[in-house]
Amino acid sequence: MKYMMFVCTDAEPDTDPSPDPDIYAWVEDNDAAGRRLQGSVLAPTSAATTVRVRNGQLLVSDGPFAETKEVIVGFDLLECADLDEAIEVARTHPMARRGRMELRPLAELDG
Repeated sequence: MKYMMFVCTDAEPDTDPSPDPDIYAWVEDNDAAGRRLQGSVLAPTSAATTVRVRNGQLLVSDGPFAETKEVIVGFDLLECADLDEAIEVARTHPMARRGRMELRPLAELDG
């Protein structure tokens, strides 16, 4: 099953002083196991553009639309047997301690 894992900042990170796991090792391990299909860090929110259409009018604005302290800073597309495996992959991501991971299964579109 495919999952999109959003890597997000968090206003309340873990206070454990031990060193963060190595992100390069995490990527290498999950790529080699076939669990990570793709992933990337995102540019800062200052580089974002929000696009909406309202009443047939195109509305384009700089930055994210939502005012929030937590922002998406990266993503990984995962291939896991089930949600339990996806949770284990997310748990071991270095940003799970400093931020938060949001897992969403990819939905099949009908038609």
